Amino acid sequence: MDKRAIWAIIGLMTVAVVGVVWLQMGLIRTAMQVNEDRFDKNVYNALNEVAKRLEEEERNEALSSVNGYMITYFQKESSIYAADSAGAIEDLAKLSKGQIQFYNDLKTHTINTILRQGILDRPVEERIKPQYLDAILKEEFENRGIYSDLFKFQFHYGIYSFFHKSMVIADGHYVVSAPRNQEILSVNAGRNLNNPDYKVKVFTSNQPSPGELRVFFPNRSNIIWSSLWVNFLWILVFALIILSCFGYTLTVIFRQKKLSEMKTDFINNMTHEFKTPIATISLAADSITSPVILSNSDKVKRFANIIKQENNRMNSQVEKVLQMALLDKRDFSLKLTSIDLHDVIATAVENISLQVEKKEGTVKAVLDAKNPVVEGDLTHISNMISNLLDNANKYSPDKPDITVITRNVPNGVEVTVKDKGIGMSKEARKQIFDKFYRVSTGNLHDVKGFGLGLSYVKAMIIAHKGQVDVKSELGKGSSFMLTFPFHVES
Repeated sequence: MDKRAIWAIIGLMTVAVVGVVWLQMGLIRTAMQVNEDRFDKNVYNALNEVAKRLEEEERNEALSSVNGYMITYFQKESSIYAADSAGAIEDLAKLSKGQIQFYNDLKTHTINTILRQGILDRPVEERIKPQYLDAILKEEFENRGIYSDLFKFQFHYGIYSFFHKSMVIADGHYVVSAPRNQEILSVNAGRNLNNPDYKVKVFTSNQPSPGELRVFFPNRSNIIWSSLWVNFLWILVFALIILSCFGYTLTVIFRQKKLSEMKTDFINNMTHEFKTPIATISLAADSITSPVILSNSDKVKRFANIIKQENNRMNSQVEKVLQMALLDKRDFSLKLTSIDLHDVIATAVENISLQVEKKEGTVKAVLDAKNPVVEGDLTHISNMISNLLDNANKYSPDKPDITVITRNVPNGVEVTVKDKGIGMSKEARKQIFDKFYRVSTGNLHDVKGFGLGLSYVKAMIIAHKGQVDVKSELGKGSSFMLTFPFHVES
């Protein structure tokens, strides 16, 4: 896929994800505002209703006094009997129109007199019963669907006196001063109500109002959030799913792009690896068919050996590819035997020494392991050591200096192949065991290979229940450590 197409897709996906998250956050803010406005409206409606009920309760008390006075008056004046608990005359039909008018006027006058002289002059704390205030406040909250939340979230309420300039009732109790024989809280009991969330004036029928009803919610935001957190949680879950899918998609795109590049590199390298032996075989075959060569058996034999060597070289390359295919399918089995790693290393060093010497380099073995015998597959272990030595030679451009070191570690043997070649960057170290990956040396074909050697080494050491590690510094060389256990546990 073209790079511009990839970045265009990434850009569109980024815009889409950011847009979705932004819209969701906008919806959350809108829902918060709606919830807050609805909560405020419900609380104010409840407080206004409480203030109204307090005033009605006070008026009912005045009416009770008036009813007693009126009944006594009419029994004396008219010998008319009876009034109900609400204060109405039972049989108004027995009264004359003049008596009824006189009754109404007297009642109104009496109520106003009692309210002015007996009630309105009293301090606000004496006009409200804390227990009654507590009951009707919770009742009004419950009627508006918010009291259920208050079981979980604490709130404070009280009556503020304009005369005292302080709280006189707080959370169902008197504060500072109170009627006789009433419980009094400390001075600081109403301190949370100095800056209340909500407040409404009480007893507004007489001017000016003697005080106000205040309510404070320490966790007001939690109350507002209480009905939204489930929705917010689901929004968060879905947003995380979208972001995870987006991240995974980006990872897959870049992984596929990288894999495509490595496969292209592999095909180019394979073509290069096969091109040379094919050309050599073709040239040798043409030479053999020449009449001059046919008459010379030594030359025929020489060209036949060249053809055989190049054919073996191609077979070896094909075998590597087939081995990796088997490893991918896990369609292989280890032929476990007791193996002396020192013998395997000595053979591998001898085989690579000719190539190293051609570049005026050295290869040596420092065999310090006291017990070099491990359980493993001889063919695969030999291939692993040979692959590491081959890499050390290929990536040491000037006079290779290669050392193979063995030492015993707990429950096994560690084999280290160390060189002083070009080394690797930190980024390269993360990828060297990936199939088809090859460390760049500035020229695509200056180092031969398919990028399969180290992936094969890792697959085989894992099959042997061992470990592989690498230490490398750019420009200073690399060290590959293979740890073989004494016994391969099935």
